Amino acid sequence: MLVSEYDDVIRLEPTDHPDRRQGAFTESWMIGNAVNGGVVMAAGLTALRQHLSTDPQEVAEHVDPVVLSAYFMTASAPGPFTATTELMRAGRRLTTGQVSVWQDVDGEPTERMRAIASFGNLDGADTYRQSTPPDLPPPDECVSAQQAPPDFLRHNHFLERVDIRLDPATAGWAVGKPSMRGLIQGWLRLRDPREPDTTMLALALDAFPPVAFDLGLYGWTPTLEFTGHIRRRPAPGWLRVVLTTENVGGGLMEEDRRIWDSTGSLVAQSRQLCGVRPA
Repeated sequence: MLVSEYDDVIRLEPTDHPDRRQGAFTESWMIGNAVNGGVVMAAGLTALRQHLSTDPQEVAEHVDPVVLSAYFMTASAPGPFTATTELMRAGRRLTTGQVSVWQDVDGEPTERMRAIASFGNLDGADTYRQSTPPDLPPPDECVSAQQAPPDFLRHNHFLERVDIRLDPATAGWAVGKPSMRGLIQGWLRLRDPREPDTTMLALALDAFPPVAFDLGLYGWTPTLEFTGHIRRRPAPGWLRVVLTTENVGGGLMEEDRRIWDSTGSLVAQSRQLCGVRPA
């Protein structure tokens, strides 16, 4: 049986404390000098779901993250981490809790991310109205992240785990010709056969290159605050992803993301506030 590298990196072990679980990030999920923030969020959601599922007040059917608000305190690094969790409210439709991800830095516990998330049950979730998925070329006609220069790929191991195919119409920034529309769109899936689920959507919401690149801003864009909504359980197959921004100024930028599954159903959306650090 094939073991997914994604499942490995979010795997958690119990400790003597019911509100603490331990795992380990690896270099395989790094972008530049940090572990991808989507991986950190997925690991935190996994820890919180495990905690809530064992709490006597929890409604057992609440297995899907529905809304997540996360703050990134410091960049996560490869190595062990501890996730501390807390039940905040158990309700009939949603159960809410808090999770923090910590790592040891020079002998001192350092908080990497703190999030509040609500879990529910998205089995058979209906759709009254949704935004239309983008009309994209097939994945084989899009620009693969693996076409990036070898030196770039050597410092971005994350792209060996996640298959990203960009719409050529929004990939001009990769050759120094950004469209200046503030738009990047394309396809995404894990490189191993592991299909997406509601927790993996947190990773997908933070996987694409920063939309600032399409504005000719090629520097670092650290996430300050992230709010994500999971709308449905995704069907197997490729995910369609669209990133946009409308406002950049004062060293800050918002990124809006929408994700549709292989059936054309909107499955996730997010907005995050980023810093803009021009190169």
